[in-house]
Order: sequence, then structure tokens, then C-alpha cells
Amino acid sequence: MSALQLKLAERTDVLFARRAITRRADPEAEDHETLTREEFDNLVERDETALSWEAHGLGYVIPKTYDEHIRTGSTVIANGSRRVLARAAEKYQTAIVLLITAPVEVLAERLASRGRESRDDIEQRLRRADLEPQDVPNLHRIENTGTVEEGITEMVRALHL
Repeated sequence: MSALQLKLAERTDVLFARRAITRRADPEAEDHETLTREEFDNLVERDETALSWEAHGLGYVIPKTYDEHIRTGSTVIANGSRRVLARAAEKYQTAIVLLITAPVEVLAERLASRGRESRDDIEQRLRRADLEPQDVPNLHRIENTGTVEEGITEMVRALHL
């Protein structure tokens, strides 16, 4: 995602959504706002999010402010979850979904390298994951096994940018 953001840095009509997560900020990981569980629950209850979901014991929010950018014609790129794909496709009829994936063995190695979950947790996570979402309009599958440049080229092409 950061490489794509660098590639599109000159585009004033493209924004990258900064998520809010019920996890402490980690300078080695994603730059995000930190929410308490209570703040997350309140935002969701009051429908003050563009999108929200729960996964792996955490709450995730795409702030509602990005809806205005979309309404005015900007492209907003957000890191989401398979759990929210149907809701996103329903809310944003022109949404393009990039399913960035890799073989299960590669995903397990990448998750383990983060150091956030035990090997057992990772295996359970991948077993229960819906790695092949169905009935998602405008879905483009991108295998994240080549070079960063190849992945960026595929993403830009799929996003029509």
C-alpha cells in the first residue's frame, strides 16, 4: 500500500484513507488512529463511519470524512477486509475491489513475521478466512508474489488510474 501511495503521490484526486483501529499505534506497522473499544462502539452505533468491521479481536474504521471526498469525485483507496466487501460494494456502486492475495503458505509466513499472533492463531485465522469472496462486483484479484513494481502496475491498471 505504501508503494502504491508513493507511486500516486502527485495525484491530488487520489487519497489514501487513514484507518482508525482499536490497537495501539506501532511505528513499524501501519500508520493509523488509535481508538478505544468504547470509541469504536460509539462511532458504529451512531453510524459515524464510512465503513467499519471487526476482525481478529479488533475494531476497524474508515472515517466518514472520506465519503465527502468520494462525492466530490476523488478516488479514495482504503485497506479493508473481506468481511466488509459486500457492504462496501452496496454503499459505493463504483467501488473497485483489489483482492491482494498470495498462497496460504506465503500468507502464514507474512503474518508470522509481524509478530502479533502465535502460529496457532495464524493457522486458525487462515482456516476460517474466506479467501475467495463470492458475488463481489468489480473484483480484481492480484497475486502478491512478484516484485513490488509488478504489483503496483497491476493495481494502477485495475484502478484505471
